[in-house]
Amino acid sequence: MRRLLSDAFRTLVPRGEERHGPLPPLMLILTVATGLVDAVSYLALGHVFVANMTGNVVFLGFALAGDESLSALASVVAMGSFLLGALVGGRLGTRFALHHGHLLRTSTAVQTILVAVTVVVAAVSDGRVTPGVQYTLIVFLGLAMGLQNAVARRLGVPDLTTTVLTLTLTGLAADSTPAGGEAPRPGRRILSVLAMFLGALVGAQLVLHGHLALTLGLTLGLLAVTAVITHRLSTADAAWIRPRL
Repeated sequence: MRRLLSDAFRTLVPRGEERHGPLPPLMLILTVATGLVDAVSYLALGHVFVANMTGNVVFLGFALAGDESLSALASVVAMGSFLLGALVGGRLGTRFALHHGHLLRTSTAVQTILVAVTVVVAAVSDGRVTPGVQYTLIVFLGLAMGLQNAVARRLGVPDLTTTVLTLTLTGLAADSTPAGGEAPRPGRRILSVLAMFLGALVGAQLVLHGHLALTLGLTLGLLAVTAVITHRLSTADAAWIRPRL
């Protein structure tokens, strides 16, 4: 327990000499944002994910098999938008290959713009999800999440992918002491799961009570805060901004 709490604290408040510097807490903020976005997409946009592409592949199969509660078109649009966002994230990763701070700052700034569009659309529609609103939100949120996933992959902070928890949960069990492992980063892994859970819980509460624009606005705020903090921290010549070659 002491090791778990120590690891969790170091994830939330990293020391200056930490390999990834301030990236772990920033990635946790993005993980909370993912939970919010998935709550919006699944509960308000027709049972589709914009961050979890595994779910969309399965949903597409179900829809094509005849499940009328699911939309094959929505799943395809979500996957296409996600892939396009990931492509942009890959381009940014190449452009800022030598500066992790500039990479995260730029990507979250772009995400902020994309999510800002969804906030405006949701506000103008007064929470009514017409087909036009539905697909506009799917496209812009899918772009934002694909971008985030690609950048998180390039940053390579262990156990903080921000959008997928399958390997994190697998690691908690497979690498645990009862399994004969060394249980690396238990606190970080649990924080990652809790961050996603918190975002999903808050997002679901807001969406189910008719606060679609507010949920997206909260997501926008988290992304904007991440962009601003990263910008301020990236000005220093710290070791974390340079990728390990």
